[in-house]
Amino acid sequence: MINLLELYVKLGGLVLVGFMLGRKLPHTVPTRLGQFLFWVGGPISIVSFLRQADLSGQIWIAPAIAYLAILLGAFLAWVGIKGQVYFTNTTPQPATQGSLILAAMVGNTGYLGFPITLAMVGKEYFAWALFYDLLGSLIGSYGLGVALAANFSSSVSNYGQTARAILINPALWSFGFGLIFRQVAIPSLVESCLEVLGWTMVALSLMLIGMRLSRLNSWDKIPQAGISLVIKMLLVPVMLGSLLPFFGVTGDPAKVIVLQMAMPPAFATLVIAETFNLDRDLAVTALAMGVIVLLVTIPVLLWLF
Repeated sequence: MINLLELYVKLGGLVLVGFMLGRKLPHTVPTRLGQFLFWVGGPISIVSFLRQADLSGQIWIAPAIAYLAILLGAFLAWVGIKGQVYFTNTTPQPATQGSLILAAMVGNTGYLGFPITLAMVGKEYFAWALFYDLLGSLIGSYGLGVALAANFSSSVSNYGQTARAILINPALWSFGFGLIFRQVAIPSLVESCLEVLGWTMVALSLMLIGMRLSRLNSWDKIPQAGISLVIKMLLVPVMLGSLLPFFGVTGDPAKVIVLQMAMPPAFATLVIAETFNLDRDLAVTALAMGVIVLLVTIPVLLWLF
């Protein structure tokens, strides 16, 4: 309970600071900060925390579970859409269907998942969250997510640009570098400075979430967003989390996986929705509601697992 309270104070405080700054600062600041974290800050934190992470055990199962969570979320969202058609005799527009499925698939396992995992489980098992995000969520969102969005959109998709966006992602490159660099001995002072930089980037990422939330003003699609959030943040974590012992994943690693599965929809879902002309209002509402719902689902899931 103390760790959870500490998490809420730190998480909520930094997001709130970002929210207030987002209301006051020029519109270009969140964009610039996001670019800095994407190209510089994120890679620094990945390299920093990888040095202290435990890479033993069945860590490679993390991305496999991420793909299972993505596919299960998409399937349950599809079932929900069919159920709505059956019971209400109304069919959502293709753009709305696409956004609903996207929001149920991919979670914010980076900007939110990393700091929450670090706070609740510690640096030792950070690599499980990292593998889940970079080798699971990232590829799932810009691979399967883009393919799905193209299917529900009349826009012409550019798969070349999608492949390029994945290949040049600095997080993936820093992940590879970090795996090598963790074997290199460095002075304790440099190690300490690197750790401080890593935590600073985590704090900035939480503030960035607040800044972006300050610009989200649409709440018209709460019922549809609610369907996605129940699937993404409750059903999928509970269903797959119950099966983790059969994969040999227990204890703190299992807790990391459950927390990652329970993250609210990723900002990538909004980017994809805007790119492929899906239901942007639904994507926006799911993002905003998801951060609020997270405060309730974290203690529930930690109690269950």
